[in-house]
Amino acid sequence: MALVRILVDGYSLLHGWPELARGKARHSAAARDELIHLLTRYQDAIGTPITIFFDGGGSPPDVPKNEANHHVEVLFSKAGQTADDMIERAAHRFQSYGEVLAVTDDNAERDTVIALGGSASSCLNFIAEVEGALAASDDDLKHYNRTERNRFNRRR
Repeated sequence: MALVRILVDGYSLLHGWPELARGKARHSAAARDELIHLLTRYQDAIGTPITIFFDGGGSPPDVPKNEANHHVEVLFSKAGQTADDMIERAAHRFQSYGEVLAVTDDNAERDTVIALGGSASSCLNFIAEVEGALAASDDDLKHYNRTERNRFNRRR
């Protein structure tokens, strides 16, 4: 089955990616925004929709509302609910559409998603995948720009 969506435990990934949002608290809005921006770029490079889940229960009132665009969705859990609960529910709901990939360092969560027919990745492996895909995308863009610049200069 084709991969239909990537389900990301946002805080798990932030904790596993210290280079991202250096000097900012892992639960800060700035760190979340940087992760969302980076995963939006990644989604643009690979084309698979991504949902990022954050634990939001018991958080201060200034925690943003759930957001979504066509390809990246950002969801915050409510009181009495965890991001893990939401990932499991999403993995179950997507079963009939194809395979999902859960990104988390929680072994029990990965096992649950795999039992539901999905696949799972540790944060470290996913970070390497994201960095590789973004580097390749940047190289492709540089090559395209160089080609277009040369083509333009030949016309003059």
